[in-house]
Order: sequence, then C-alpha cells, then structure tokens
Amino acid sequence: MAKATKVAVVGAGIGGLTAALALLRAGVDVEVFEQATRFGEVGAGIQMSANGTRCLFELGLEAPLRAVASVPAGKQIRLWSTGQRWTLFDLGERSVERYGFPYLMLHRADLHGVLAQAVRALKPEAIRLGTAVRGHHERDERVWLGFEGAEPLAFDALIGADGIHSACRARMFGAGTPWFTGCMAWRGLVSAKDLPEHLSAPVGTNWVGPGAHVITYPVRRGELINFVGVVERSDWTHESWNSRGRVEDCLKDFAGWHEDVQRIIRAIDQPYQWALLGREPMPVWSKGRATLLGDACHPTLPFLAQGAMMAIEDGVVLAHCLAASVHDPASAFRRYESLRQERTARIVRGSADNARRFHNPELAHAEGAAAYVDREWTPEQVNRRYDWLFSYDAARACAPAGSICQ
Repeated sequence: MAKATKVAVVGAGIGGLTAALALLRAGVDVEVFEQATRFGEVGAGIQMSANGTRCLFELGLEAPLRAVASVPAGKQIRLWSTGQRWTLFDLGERSVERYGFPYLMLHRADLHGVLAQAVRALKPEAIRLGTAVRGHHERDERVWLGFEGAEPLAFDALIGADGIHSACRARMFGAGTPWFTGCMAWRGLVSAKDLPEHLSAPVGTNWVGPGAHVITYPVRRGELINFVGVVERSDWTHESWNSRGRVEDCLKDFAGWHEDVQRIIRAIDQPYQWALLGREPMPVWSKGRATLLGDACHPTLPFLAQGAMMAIEDGVVLAHCLAASVHDPASAFRRYESLRQERTARIVRGSADNARRFHNPELAHAEGAAAYVDREWTPEQVNRRYDWLFSYDAARACAPAGSICQ
C-alpha cells in the first residue's frame, strides 16, 4: 500500500537526500527536485558524530562512507596566542565504545555523492536536476507543484528541504526575520601535503580566543584539511557560502594568532566568507500535506557541528512517520514535528551558547585562559554538553519496536 503514495522532496541537499533514501527503502515513491543543474564541490567539511553515522550506517551506507571519510583520533582545544593544547575527548575508540558508532569527518561533496548514488541505486530517475519549483498548493487531497515552462505535477505530500533560504518555508509561513549575530566566518581547504605533520594529524582542533575561534580537521581520507575561522565583525552581512574572499583579509582577521593558524591560512588557495545570521526556532513546521526539514525549519549556527546531523535525523524520523501513516500525511507530519522540535530547538540555542564559550574575553591572556579552559572543558562538562547529542537514536525515537532501516 505504501507504494501508492508519492512524495515530492524539494531540495537535493543532505537532508533531502537522506529523507528520499529512507522513504524509498520503506517502499514510498519519491521524486527529488533540485534547481542546480549539477552537483559540484559546494561547501567544505562536515563533522559526523555518532548520532549521524548511526542513521546513515543503518541506511546501508557504512562502506561507501568509510571509503571517503577521515576517522579522527580525537579533538583538542588550542589557545589562540600560545598554541597550548588541552585534550577535549577521544573520538576514535571512545565514540564506538560509548555510542556504538564512529565519529567521521568528511568533505560535504563526498557525503553528498554517497547519498545521491544510494538514492539513484533504488530509483535511477529519482533526482531531477535543473528543476526549480516555482510554487505549490493543495487541491483535491494532493499537493500540486508548479514549474516554469512545464505542466504542474501532483503528489500526495511535499517535503521542503530547500535550505536556509527556503522558498517552501516562505510560501507556507512567510520569509521570517533573521538577525546578524555580529560574526562572520571564513572557510577554506588546504592540501595536507602542504602542511607540516603536526597540522595534518587526524585530530579536530578548536582554537579559542577573545572574539574569534578557528576549527580545523582532516577530510577526504586525510588528504585535505578543512579550515573554518569565525570572527566578530560588523562589516560583512552577506549570508552566502560562495562569496570569495582574499587570503590577506583572512590573515588580518587573525593577526596576532599563533603561527600554526597563520600557516594554515596562507596555504588556502581560495577562501570564502559568509555572515552568520541567527533565527529563532519555528513553532510550526507543517501545514496540511507539506512539511519542512533541516535548515528550512531549524537553521543553526555552526558551533556544535550539528546542522547537517539534524537534517539527517529529520530525514530518518520523517520517513518513519510517513511510512507508518501513508494515507494521512498531515497526521504523519504533525507526529514528525512533535518528535523533532524540542531537540532541534535545544541545538539551535546550544550552538549560540558555544559561540560565547569559544570567544570569551577570559581567553585574552594565557594565565586566565588556562583556568577558563580547565573550568569549561572538564570531562564532566564535555559529557553534559555532548552525550545527549551523540547518543540519540533517530530511527527508534518514533519506532521503538523496530526500524525501517534494518
């Protein structure tokens, strides 16, 4: 009976493709509409904690993910000025022992490619590239999608997975009003062979300092080092991952920082910059036979490394709910929303808290910084902040008796 239900997914990003894969595995027919004409090397690194790897491994993707990922040994804190190190936690054996699944670090394009290939393996023509949805409305118990220069198509349900600037969200609830956080971010990739061994080691590093922080970690089997630098600035408010910047401007933003940070920045071929805008969690995500997923409904600042993980979890939970109630999508979407709202809102707010923690003024001087780091990143504090994130089991949050992913 599930095969009679046809679902449209708008947006072929990580969340949209996860939802499509999970639905196809459950026997629900899916078509994915993506306005981009091809998949490219958009974005940079993704840290995939155990809550994300659990979802994707259970969807059959363990082998292809391991083939493209870096497996980190751990994560460390380093002080912006002196380079002093503090071990944050073990991400290798400890992740598997404590949460049952590994912590992986990937290039976004590699993760995206694995998901797209898996969807196409189940339905070769599922993903329609170069197809922009211009509107949608409900009529006669169907959702009708409109396209420029093409006839409208009818579906039983619609999933808006079209990202932070979601047109689906705007049509359903209005565009919303984001605010500038006062922070802008730099990102770039560096070839590991262009760096000394200690800067290309299989660890994630959080450099913390007053008013700024830097995160580096290996991706693509350790061949590349991902760089993200966040600085408090009020003169860049453009929210786009594709705005090209200059290495010399990035160096200015981190003037006075440790030579290791400077060396990584100098090795970036093309840095990009984007403004970080904040948004309040939405109180409602669904309307009738349409719902939202991932950044379309709960965009989060990148300070907990959970934005992509939340989209992956959304996709799995949504697939469970819809597969269990294929003839009543509106009811399925209400259940999905109720299962996901509290967790995602907590992550949105926790990410903002981490920004303040990473940029604290006490980090300005080495003597005060040591006491601050020792206080803020004790094992007890780290477990309190991360255990509830990493131990979450999305596939069973709404289906304790079994999983569609098995």
